[in-house]
Amino acid sequence: MRALLALLAVLVCSPLWAVQPDEILSDPVLEARARALSAQVRCPVCQGESLDDSNATIARDLRLVLRERLVAGDSDSQVIDYLVARYGEFILFRPRASGANLLLWIAGPLMLGGALTGAGLYIRRRQRAPDRAQPLTDAEEARLRDLLNK
Repeated sequence: MRALLALLAVLVCSPLWAVQPDEILSDPVLEARARALSAQVRCPVCQGESLDDSNATIARDLRLVLRERLVAGDSDSQVIDYLVARYGEFILFRPRASGANLLLWIAGPLMLGGALTGAGLYIRRRQRAPDRAQPLTDAEEARLRDLLNK
């Protein structure tokens, strides 16, 4: 009885998959490919969820289109190209590093390298800079003592 309750608790507390039973392909190899591809594709409505995780109507439609393309014999890259042609690079969780996206892929590491170089130069200059503090003259020491004693 406890095992049954534990199983029920796990099923109730676990997240529900958005993929419906009527969407699942009968061929396990094609279904595995479909799941792998839909995990790479962003839901156009939810934007933070993959097609597999989204319950949006368009996500369901895209899952069906993706599976239809796989059944038709398209390769993984052809399916992705088809979706990108219709929805743009935004639909991919990891956009391709080509064209204008290449600038975005390179900008982060370049900015980090520039910041580290700038910090290193700043630290080196501070270490090499002469100590600008000079001892007080006798007149300055006397004036300081007068001010402190007041």
